[in-house]
Amino acid sequence: MSHLFKRLSSTVTIKATPSKSHLHGFLPSSSFPAGYLLTGVHAGVKKPGALDVGVILSTADKPTSAAACFTRNAFKAAPVLVSDKVLTSNGGRARGIVVNSGCANAVTGQQGLKDAWAMVRATDALLPSRSDKPEHETLVMSTGVIGQNLPIAKILEGINTQVPASLGQDFAAWERATKAFMTTDTFPKLRARTFTIGGTEYRMAGMDKGAGMIHPNMGPASTSFSSKSLHATLLGCILTDAPVSPRSLQSALTYAVERSFNSISVDGDMSTNDTIVVLANGAAAGGSVKEIDEATDKEGYEAFKTELTAFAVDLAKLVVRDGEGATKFVTVTVKEANSYTDAHSIASRISTSALVKTALYGEDANWGRILAATGSIPLAPLPNTTTPAIIEPNAVSVTFIPVDGSAPLPVLVNGEPEQVDEVRAKEILSEEEFGIEVRLDMGDKEATYWTCDFSYEYVKINGDYRS
Repeated sequence: MSHLFKRLSSTVTIKATPSKSHLHGFLPSSSFPAGYLLTGVHAGVKKPGALDVGVILSTADKPTSAAACFTRNAFKAAPVLVSDKVLTSNGGRARGIVVNSGCANAVTGQQGLKDAWAMVRATDALLPSRSDKPEHETLVMSTGVIGQNLPIAKILEGINTQVPASLGQDFAAWERATKAFMTTDTFPKLRARTFTIGGTEYRMAGMDKGAGMIHPNMGPASTSFSSKSLHATLLGCILTDAPVSPRSLQSALTYAVERSFNSISVDGDMSTNDTIVVLANGAAAGGSVKEIDEATDKEGYEAFKTELTAFAVDLAKLVVRDGEGATKFVTVTVKEANSYTDAHSIASRISTSALVKTALYGEDANWGRILAATGSIPLAPLPNTTTPAIIEPNAVSVTFIPVDGSAPLPVLVNGEPEQVDEVRAKEILSEEEFGIEVRLDMGDKEATYWTCDFSYEYVKINGDYRS
């Protein structure tokens, strides 16, 4: 019995969730891409005053390319299915995005599909007219509680009352649209950057939301669940005024998502609604500038892919930093693997281990849990064989990495435990941000994941999410 009481009497201090307000701030209007109008409104899905419907329109004269990566969850939400249909029907062209928060419109049957299409039609009506306009040009996203129907009349009223004059392109408009994405998020996740390709300056800005039900595994339109490890909903959109062909925009996004949004985890749960959309309207390009395409402009395409990937990583990290109840932001890097896939799978397993994540909260350098997670992943077969690779325990090393530039702390070197300085370990793990590095000594490939801890606050948030 004494063992039971010892087990129940925790010595872990209940810590307050750190403020995240410093992660959001003013951005000059000049930092946003040209040719877009946005807004966020309160339609009545959420409590009074909370913005819950966002509208984004491309107003450029050039055709707007669109690309997306959607959840591979078998229970894809109605907006995912509808957006997939619009994107594939139009050959990668779209000019509008509409999002609602507060209700996921997932597992809602035929009514859910009707409601998603109604949101598409209402937003299509706001787009500038074009002679070559397809039937539908809007992609739709929803986030919130699963299994409930949308209050569609309220949402449509919120969309229908918008006119081009009520939308804007300054910081306030971008911030309103970003806030319309939010559910349990504690701050609006909005970023912008400027980049140059072929001597022309372009801009890229984007927003995302997510704090819980975060472990995405997304792929291009019309893809289904894969055999990869499973990854409140992740939604995001990135807008640029660079001219990029639809196929190359999709290729670049797929590459970027694998190394950003598909490399984060808050709680290991894949949503039914995860969606990342990119629009490229070419508004900053001159009339004679051709669309960037991987077949005809390899250098330009690689430059754009690099910019998009770096930007996607920045947005993805914001989701982890805002993880529900999170007190730690941890970078997990697996090095010296045979393949990127192996490194990514192991980093994912470490990042989703409840034992690892609770130890992170307790600031306990319990590296045995990291090692157990590492060894639990079956590796891919060696090149040109059907024989799976096997981790050699005597070659593995584990190190805690501080972010202040001070000396790393090895806890396992070539399979041999180090005499760990517990005081130094506590110093590193008491910081809000640090890294975990695992070296396999098997190859030259590596992958990085970003994760957070599990706290008492996480349980509290998710224990009464619907109330």
